[in-house]
Amino acid sequence: MGFTEHMMRSDDVPASRIICDLAARLDGDRISVGELLGQLEGRAVGLLLLILSLPICIPNIPGISTIFGLLLIGPALQMIFGARSLWMPAFVKRWSFKGEHLRGALNACGAVLRKIEVLAKPRMRMMTRRPAMVYAGVQTLVMALILILPMPGANVIPGVAVVLTGLAVLQRDGLFMLLSIPVAVGAGTWVYFGGKYALAAVVWLWDEALNLLGKVV
Repeated sequence: MGFTEHMMRSDDVPASRIICDLAARLDGDRISVGELLGQLEGRAVGLLLLILSLPICIPNIPGISTIFGLLLIGPALQMIFGARSLWMPAFVKRWSFKGEHLRGALNACGAVLRKIEVLAKPRMRMMTRRPAMVYAGVQTLVMALILILPMPGANVIPGVAVVLTGLAVLQRDGLFMLLSIPVAVGAGTWVYFGGKYALAAVVWLWDEALNLLGKVV
């Protein structure tokens, strides 16, 4: 059984407590994506963003950024199109994690969130409504695509951007939504220049290898 409906309201129960309760409910040696999403069915999209992005900022599951990046595409599209329910392909729902690792990540996330969620409060609410939510969805989609990239150091910054977006949506805090924008820009800048220089390095190494091979031959 999932959480009771009133728990989706941020003014009833803190998000940090909801996340820790979720960790307690997810038992077993392995936990599938389907089980995780089943516990979150009908929850606020802001809470879903937090649960899928906070573990990326505190990584302790191998490959978590790629998997959770893929999962973030769903709520991003939900925000863009204003859908009421989250859709996820069946093959994705069959993916699984070690239960111990996932529970540890969620509990660590709850502890971190407990320290920052007190700063979020309802303000500048127009930034958490449509059409601003469409932009937030597009930004989250871009962050999700960055997280999927197998690029060292490209995980935490987009993860933080999504955390800020999640808190903004959950607490109706337009200031947090605005703060997510420069963080997202920073993530995009890091990937652009990181990819540019990485590609330049690969080209240089290839040319050097060809020159060396030419001298040997």
